[in-house]
Amino acid sequence: MLSFFKKYRLFAIVMSCLSAIIMSAIYFMLRKKNVLPIYQPTNVNVELVDNSIQHVSKYHKINDFSLINQNGETITQDNYKGKIYVADFFFTTCGTICPIMTKNMADIQKEILDDDDIMLLSHSVTPEIDTVAQLKRYAIEKGVNDAKWNLVTGDRKQIYDLARKSYLAVKSNGDEDYSMVHTENFMLIDKERRIRGFYDGTKEEEIEQLLEDIEILKDSYE
Repeated sequence: MLSFFKKYRLFAIVMSCLSAIIMSAIYFMLRKKNVLPIYQPTNVNVELVDNSIQHVSKYHKINDFSLINQNGETITQDNYKGKIYVADFFFTTCGTICPIMTKNMADIQKEILDDDDIMLLSHSVTPEIDTVAQLKRYAIEKGVNDAKWNLVTGDRKQIYDLARKSYLAVKSNGDEDYSMVHTENFMLIDKERRIRGFYDGTKEEEIEQLLEDIEILKDSYE
């Protein structure tokens, strides 16, 4: 019996080492961080993308912008520099999906309130109605925290271009006055101003997924 163990001792040692290596590899594979996709105009619903960029398949980013928030302050891309943020399009007089979207965005706000890396940005698609005063009333009513969440208004064409050429988020009415059919989309934007996810802002399960994806995105910067 002793000679049997001596004969196969080297084999046993090799197999033990190999097993340890395999187990370690499996462990680190399971711990490997998920990676979120980077969305380009070519892999988004064509109805949400302006004709001028439907061919773009790489390097798509959110364009520079300058809009006015609920406090009458000018908000630009610099306010979101180095931040992960969630963006959407809405209007304060909407009586259908907007109240649900705003409520869910407020729920996200609660979850990220103490996280300096995360912000929120809501664009009005009816800027002629959603004045600074109107946005301020809405912000107070909905519990918007000014330090985390900007509701913005401004030039209609700029908002239209942001929606169709940057965030790939709304449908066009096809008129020449840049009118938009806003959708329920929430967009997750990374620190490089790239789109990393689309979510139905009216569904709680998608909000939960969005919050999980925010954590994945945060981990990718560590």
